[in-house]
Amino acid sequence: MSTPASERSAGLELDVLEPVTEAIESGAGLFEVVRAAARALDASLALLDRNGTPLALTPPPGSAYERSLLSEGPGVTGVELRVADAVVGELRLRPRAEAGPAMVKLVATLIASEVERVRGPERASEEATASFLRSVLRRGGDRDALVARDKELAIDVETGGSVVVARAHPIAPAEEGWRRRLLAVAESAARAVAVGAVGVLADREDAAGAEAMLLLPGGDEELAQRAADSVLRGLESGLNGFSFAMGRSRVATDALDLPRAADEAVLAANVAETTPDCTALAFDETGAYRLLLSAMSEDPAELQRFYAETVEPLVAYDEQYETSQLVYTLETFLDADGNVAGTAQRLFTHRHTIRYRLERVRELTGLDVGSSDGREKLSLGLKAMRVLGIAAPSGPASEAGVGGGRISRSRDR
Repeated sequence: MSTPASERSAGLELDVLEPVTEAIESGAGLFEVVRAAARALDASLALLDRNGTPLALTPPPGSAYERSLLSEGPGVTGVELRVADAVVGELRLRPRAEAGPAMVKLVATLIASEVERVRGPERASEEATASFLRSVLRRGGDRDALVARDKELAIDVETGGSVVVARAHPIAPAEEGWRRRLLAVAESAARAVAVGAVGVLADREDAAGAEAMLLLPGGDEELAQRAADSVLRGLESGLNGFSFAMGRSRVATDALDLPRAADEAVLAANVAETTPDCTALAFDETGAYRLLLSAMSEDPAELQRFYAETVEPLVAYDEQYETSQLVYTLETFLDADGNVAGTAQRLFTHRHTIRYRLERVRELTGLDVGSSDGREKLSLGLKAMRVLGIAAPSGPASEAGVGGGRISRSRDR
């Protein structure tokens, strides 16, 4: 007996939707869900939250398709996302092929359910959540008051939790409101794995960048790691034209230990941000940098003074000549256990050049790399630099050369 055409058509639609349901069931995050939906509908998609902040887009970053979706250009259709009577967001699509209304409605319903799931419990207001989160991360709080307040907002920190710091720096002109989008994307990505996660934009002296601080309630280390991985994937997929740095704390087993967890996440983010070819670090992965946590959180001025007395003159010199040769040569020399030949080999540079640079290090800092005390202080100075979040300068330029001349500043790493 042959199968009716309507049943065959329904079966084909279900096959097309299978990647969407798999992405939802696996907790892959909103971006993967939207990407699977775009393939199912053969369309470019943009997912916006109820405030109009883009959470996920499928067109190539910076493309005309992306701009068309966000500005509701020609051929773009908007579908309101609802769960019961509540509006949870909007799906905008620019189809490349005809998609039936029933199919679009089914996909929109699946996405709406996922948005509602990762949005977390209803809270009184964003301001109340931000205020609560700041009070949790402030030292010397009242545990009973915090626990009572978290029940009011349906955020469970009674058994502690962990903290993730996610930073973004624009490397291309950024659209207005990108900081709010950073928080929205980071929060939704964290909640795809840890449903009760909440976040707040931190105050930063660096006006060019932005930092989202996320609280992951509970004591599950593996869950915290998966949530942090989800945040990084979400940021890399959902924000284009940015560089990222991320740090994750250990799990704190008590609400009053969360300020310490926040310090750990900041330290890990600082080290990640100032370490070449590193985007994300857990506090446990920071090695000897962990020893400087108390100095960073309790007496940062003393840490700053130590940095100023050791490595800062080298950073200032490299900034003056728009290079990173002194700092990078010193780091490589210390990594090579104080071996000049090994340093020259790693940097593809002549030994005489290495010796000249190390002599400049001694002249500028008063610390001799030939002595164990000098090497120890300079090594700690470099660690202080990274813990403070100070990146070593880099760039092509020229520096004063041996014998009073000038040497080529072609990059010799």
